[in-house]
This record gives sequence, structure tokens and C-alpha cells, in this order.
Amino acid sequence: MLKNIPLFAGLEDAELDLLSRRAVARTFPKNAYIINEGDRSETLYVMVSGKVKAFLRDENGKEVILSFQGPGEYFGELALLDDEPRSASIVTMEPTTVNVVSKADLMKCISESPELAFRLIRDLSHRLRVLTENVRSLALMDVYGRVARTLLDLAKPDDGKMVIQEKLTHQDIANMVGSSREMVTRILKDLTTGGYISNEGRHIVVREKLPPAW
Repeated sequence: MLKNIPLFAGLEDAELDLLSRRAVARTFPKNAYIINEGDRSETLYVMVSGKVKAFLRDENGKEVILSFQGPGEYFGELALLDDEPRSASIVTMEPTTVNVVSKADLMKCISESPELAFRLIRDLSHRLRVLTENVRSLALMDVYGRVARTLLDLAKPDDGKMVIQEKLTHQDIANMVGSSREMVTRILKDLTTGGYISNEGRHIVVREKLPPAW
């Protein structure tokens, strides 16, 4: 399974075998915390199945959603590289299975495979660019612009339609764009009335190019 994950695609069979033999598979139910912000841990988590969200929460319970991840993706790499506490919490959105890789095993593979080190650096650079774009949108876009950008970023082709596979509540979207649930609800209602989006089950479908302003 590890060979099918882009991060590990360049490893030799012996290195893959080392990770595969030492990786521990763990399954979590829906709404289970895999990582808590501030924890200290020395493990990398590789998604096998399911879906998780990464988020921050302040002392008053206000939440900011950073990202969603699914099969083939990974998390927990920052704490492996800088020995600092976990920077965000990870909770499952559905039953989820992960492979847990120890820091010692990962570092051994990195030392023997420059390609793995390059892939890890490239992935971290990509995540930094995404974070930069998120900061840009928070600073320079109004709430509608942030909602529209989030919908377009999350929508993926599915049977000829652009579908957001995550089952998001209005509060989830509000937590992603840094706004109130009431404001997000009004924007989504207007987009639905205008025929730009629709709901199929608990999935949002983007049907038309979203207007530039609200």
C-alpha cells in the first residue's frame, strides 16, 4: 500500500519493506481524536481509508479548520522534523484506518533515500503555499470571496458534476473562512436560489461559475 502513496513512490523495495513491516495499522471510529494540538509524539500517520480534518481551537472553543485529508495523504510530519509539540488537532470525520510510522524508521529511510527527502520537502513547500494563499484570502477577500474560493477549492469532478465530497455543515464552512455561521448561511442560500449551487444529500454541487461578488 505504501508504494501507491506519492511520498514513498521513489523508495526501493527494501526500504518499503522496512516501513511496511514496522508500520502499525490503527483504526479509529468517527469523531475520534488521532492527534491533539500540543501533544508530543514521534509518529507519522499515513491515511489508508476514511477522512480526517485538521483544525485549531482556542480556549473559548472557537474552531478554525485547516484542511481535510483522505486516503494516500499523511499528517504528523512537522513534529518529526522539528521535535516540537503537535501544531494542530486531527479528528476523524468517518471511520478511518491509518498506518503509523515511527520517527526512527522514517529517518532511516530518509538517510538512505535522498528522493524521499526531496519529496517530503516538496510536499511541505506545497502546504506552505496553500497556507500562504489561505492567509491572503483572509486578509484581502471579503466573506463571500472566501466562501466562493473554498467551494471551488473543495469541488472535484464526479460523474460530470463538480461535487464537494466532504459532508460540510454551514458551521464547518464558517470555521474554514473565519466568519459566522449566519453569514455563511445567507451566502449559500443566495447561491442556491440563483442556481449556482445545489444540495444532493449532504453534498454541495457547484453547477455554475460563481459570481465575482455578492
